[in-house]
Parts: sequence; structure tokens; C-alpha cells
Amino acid sequence: MKMTEGKLKGLEALSNDRGVIAAAAMDQRGSLRKSLAKAKGVEDKQITDAMMQEFKTLVTKVLTPHATAILLDPEFGLPAVKARSKNAGVLLAYENSGYDNTKPGRLPDLLEVETVRSLQEAGADAIKILLYYTPFDPKPINDHKHAWTERIGAECADRDIPFFFEFVGYDPAGGDVNTLEYAKQKPEIVAKSMEEFSKAKYQIDVLKVEMPINMKFVEGTKSFKGQKAYSKAEAVASFKKTAQVTKKPFIYLSAGVDDDEFRESLELAAESGVRYNGVLCGRATWKNGIPVYAKEGAKAFEAWLLDQGVKNIKALNAVLDKSATGWYDVYGGRDKVQAVGKTLETARA
Repeated sequence: MKMTEGKLKGLEALSNDRGVIAAAAMDQRGSLRKSLAKAKGVEDKQITDAMMQEFKTLVTKVLTPHATAILLDPEFGLPAVKARSKNAGVLLAYENSGYDNTKPGRLPDLLEVETVRSLQEAGADAIKILLYYTPFDPKPINDHKHAWTERIGAECADRDIPFFFEFVGYDPAGGDVNTLEYAKQKPEIVAKSMEEFSKAKYQIDVLKVEMPINMKFVEGTKSFKGQKAYSKAEAVASFKKTAQVTKKPFIYLSAGVDDDEFRESLELAAESGVRYNGVLCGRATWKNGIPVYAKEGAKAFEAWLLDQGVKNIKALNAVLDKSATGWYDVYGGRDKVQAVGKTLETARA
């Protein structure tokens, strides 16, 4: 894998000294509005843009002193960019929230008035894309998604900025992803997705991946809820298999699970020997504060974040300190990468 000057600077802005990415995620839009409305007992439209901005700004202000980066959206998150701690880099989302539900395949779209250039100018150190994806969709649907992703990779390469790619699996038949049946399919869905988007043509720099298993169905774990999809040994094997299909840096996403469950899944990844490069963790850290904001207001929510939110992110960081490895290793080690960076800067000068 090759490193360029802009991509090196972007990745370093998002990482700690070891090259581990311990990022917070606050780019939820439609789902956040719905959650706030439900907690408040009102219709979605009664959650104003100002409320969305305030919520994101509070999360960013309180949590970024304990994170290496923050993921935000340009629709409601730009005020939060200014409120972040100076130690935290910025990822900005480039995709529209949700997907096209008028056609099969959960087809994606980009924000209509943004480009990679405009997101850079808004403060992005990296570009993030989310794509709903399953390798088991019909070929025309996935051909569309592959070409879409390839174009974004080319745009990021042209602007020399890191491209973070997140895929979220689903059942093409419309089934619930929280079922035992889907849990059994998940390891293969994640592995084949990671393998596909590791191809050089996409020019992806960091894969943002789901856990290859659903912890609620792993027998012998604290998160187990009674229905078995895999033994603990089988879950460990799934972690190993998915990690082996890519040579790219990859980080895990929390996918909305509780913070205790997410930490346990990271511990299981560590037990399997997977060399993952960090996390991009959103709802697991702050979602339990939604009712506080909705019912008690901004000051109460900020107090909750300073207490429970900070405890959540510190507990997560403790797991990363023990088990995550730096993305520098993917490129031959920190000394080699930084030497290449100095060479690139000298050549540019």
C-alpha cells in the first residue's frame, strides 16, 4: 500500500501517537431526529434543526477531549466542528442519511450540495461514506454500488484526503437483522464485504466494519440472551476469518449496541488476535442520554455527558489501549511511514 502526503496528514490528525483511531461518531441525522422525537413524545418535525445542532455540539464538546477524532455531518454538525477539542481530528459524512426506499437494494446517494473539496474546506481531515451492502443482492444492484464507491474513491484520491468506508449489512429479503437467522449469516456477509471493498480500485484507506458476529447470540458471553448462533470458539474464528481477508487498516463500529456489549465484542476481537486499528463509536457512548436531553434539556444532558458519557468513552479507551494496534503497522511501522512523509514533504517543497 502506498502513502501520499495528504492522506498521511489526514490519518495522523485522526489518530493517537500509536496510530490508533479512537473516534466518536455524531453524524446520525434521520435516526437521531426520530429518537429525540420519540423520547420527547412529539412528531419528528417538531425536533428543530437548532435542537439537532445543539445535541451534536454538546456531544462533541464533552467527548472530544477523550477522543482522537469526531465524525460529523455537514447538515447539522458544522457548529460542532468549532466546538471540538483541538486534539481531535474531523471526519465529515458525504452520503445522504438513509437510502432510496422507492427501489430495491437500499441504493445510496450523496449530499446534493457537497463535494470532497467543499468538505475539506469545511474542516474535514477525512471523508466518510456509509453504504448499506450485502454480497447476496442481485448483481445489477451491487454493480451500481461498486461503481458509486469507486467514483468517491477517485474523488478522494484527487483531493489527497483519506477515504473511510463503512458498510452496513442487511437481509435483501427484508428480514430483521436482530434475529437468530440473520446472526448466522452475518459472519459471511461481513467477510465478503470486507474482501470486496479491499480491492485497490476503490482507493479506500480505512474500512469501518461491523462486528462479524452478534454478541447477543454468542454462547458463554455476558451479552448472550439465550439463543445460540455460535459458540465462543466459533465467534473467535469469525473474527479471525474476517481480519484475514483484508490488508487495509480497519476499525470497528458500534452499530448502536450498548456500551457494555460493544466493549465485550472488542475484548473478544482481542482474544482472537485480530489486529484492528481502533473504533468509530457513536450511540454506544451517548444514546442513553437522549431521554435526558429530550425531557430535561441541554444543561441536564451536558451534565449527563460529563458523568456517564465520559465514563463510557474512558472505559472504551481502556480496551483500545490493551488491544488495538496502530494503522502504521499496515504500512511497515511508524518510523517508515513518517520517513516517507518527510520525503514527500521535501519533494513537494
